[in-house]
Amino acid sequence: MDPALPIVLLSLVLGAIIALLFFNSYFRKRQSEVRSIAKPNSDANPNPNPKPISKPLPKKPLSKPHSSDKDQNKRHHPLDLNTLKGHGDAVTGICFSHDGRNLATACADGVVRVFKLDDASSKSFKFLRINLPAGGHPTAVTFSDDASSIVVSSYTLSGCSLYMYGEGKPDSSENKPQTKLPLPEIKWEHHKVHDKKSILTMFGASATYGSADGSTIIASCSEETDIILWHGKTGKSVGHVDTNQLKNNMAAISPNGRFIAAAAFTADVKVWEIVYAKDGSAKEVLNVMQLKGHKSAVTWLCFTPNSEQIITASKDGSMRIWNINVRYHLDEDPKTLKVFPIPLRDSSGAALHYDRLSISPDGKILAATHGSTLQWLCVDTGKVLDTAEKAHDSDISCISWAPKAIPMGNDKVLVLATASADKKVKLWASPSIPSS
Repeated sequence: MDPALPIVLLSLVLGAIIALLFFNSYFRKRQSEVRSIAKPNSDANPNPNPKPISKPLPKKPLSKPHSSDKDQNKRHHPLDLNTLKGHGDAVTGICFSHDGRNLATACADGVVRVFKLDDASSKSFKFLRINLPAGGHPTAVTFSDDASSIVVSSYTLSGCSLYMYGEGKPDSSENKPQTKLPLPEIKWEHHKVHDKKSILTMFGASATYGSADGSTIIASCSEETDIILWHGKTGKSVGHVDTNQLKNNMAAISPNGRFIAAAAFTADVKVWEIVYAKDGSAKEVLNVMQLKGHKSAVTWLCFTPNSEQIITASKDGSMRIWNINVRYHLDEDPKTLKVFPIPLRDSSGAALHYDRLSISPDGKILAATHGSTLQWLCVDTGKVLDTAEKAHDSDISCISWAPKAIPMGNDKVLVLATASADKKVKLWASPSIPSS
């Protein structure tokens, strides 16, 4: 027998015993760790009256997309009534229906939304969603003859298009009763209008002057120098004018459908009259007067509710009120009734200009904007009635008064709507005018 064999066997036995002891100790330690992880509170609690473990508070639900925007009190302006949320991009156009109970919004997300304003203080608003053809970016929107007829301009790389949406036909394929109103459908459309240029503004008015038949006439103003008039119901082009002023800022049509006025690159404002035939249709458009007096470009204008005056804002730091109810055919010129300084200054004290104007339906209050600042002014005196310095988180893109008072609780109030690139539309109450 080899004398080294017992030594080898003894070494193997000792190695096995050492390995067994090592692994036994290792597994006991791991088992203890597993138990401590599985039952971290398995030890007796030395406190005889342990505090109950409170359940985590449930997360607050996200605000509804069209709920009222009541932010911090320090940011809440007293005239701020409500905020219409839910837009996916910048809001580029707004328009109230003739009765003030519907508000159409055009949004860069390619959707037109028509909100039902049953109560200006409501926590949520029902709305109708209209998806434009793919690839189009809405730039302006206006109502046609009624609240179910909406005209919208849409811009694509191939040019600008106009669509008129009206009530769709009910589905007669089944004899089941209709549970939902049919979706709006395109009644007429035009493509590559304004020589493929974008439409800046679009305003409509019921033609009631002279022999006009009450149809809605829509004025679309391009970013160049042309303005086209459209018959709201048929989509027929009924007139075309050129400002010949290098570049348009905007154009508006008077509430009675008689006049068109354009703010453009120069200091003068051109005014045209729409002549109506005996059958009530628009026959021709005549250049009848110019408003001369500003020293710099006119940025915006609006007609007074009676269609007899125009209010203009200019980069010269002033506003003017003009009387256009003159006998122009006898060479009577329009008259400047009032001149007011624009009450805005930058940090260096230099005068600023207004970007947009809108006059209340009673003709007493003028709403004006510069950037994200919103002001209300007395038309009679030009004095500031109130100011919201940060009305929106971005520059205000659109501004419009509801043509009639809107219910708010048990009352009715005059409401101003503003829109912005911050994806919001805000509703504002009108300020009170101090008695003289």
